[in-house]
Amino acid sequence: MTSSTADLATRSWNGATIPAPGTFTLDVAHSRVGFVVRHLMSRVRGAFKDFAGEINVAENPLESRVTATIQAASIDTGSPDRDNHLRTGDFFEAEKYPTLSFRSTRLVDASDDMFTLVGDLTIKGVTREVELVVEFGGVARNPWGAEVTAFTATTEIDREDFGITWNQALETGGVLVGRKVKIEIDAEAVRQA
Repeated sequence: MTSSTADLATRSWNGATIPAPGTFTLDVAHSRVGFVVRHLMSRVRGAFKDFAGEINVAENPLESRVTATIQAASIDTGSPDRDNHLRTGDFFEAEKYPTLSFRSTRLVDASDDMFTLVGDLTIKGVTREVELVVEFGGVARNPWGAEVTAFTATTEIDREDFGITWNQALETGGVLVGRKVKIEIDAEAVRQA
């Protein structure tokens, strides 16, 4: 199916082409909710495989809202033993706290296609305000005719602020796992309305 950008529901705002008001849901098959944390002297990368999210684009773009839920048990670092440990009470305590959630509270216009999205992140029943740096990737129509918007978002949190305090001291000094966790999101979302 071929289509031009002229038939997309977009508008111009502060020099960027953005979606017209409406609701988008995350396309899980084309999105990734990942993280990076220091382990010894290297970094471990991982992702959550089961998540959902919705973006409500408002008439005033700065009043747009984002919500997301992530299933804690879906964590995947490429090591089944490590993943099982991360699901325990030492880390996410996935049986007691099965979901992580995010609900935006405000969107701040930064510049060009870059924004700051502020919201409440809840992990293990603890809610903290976080700021995500969001880069808007644009609007297009996928091969099946659906309108899609794309973005990346990053932030850094201190896992101990959410009650994830497990660690192990090293004989050479320092600890096994870093406190700072970088969150990296690559997402596509499909217009629903």
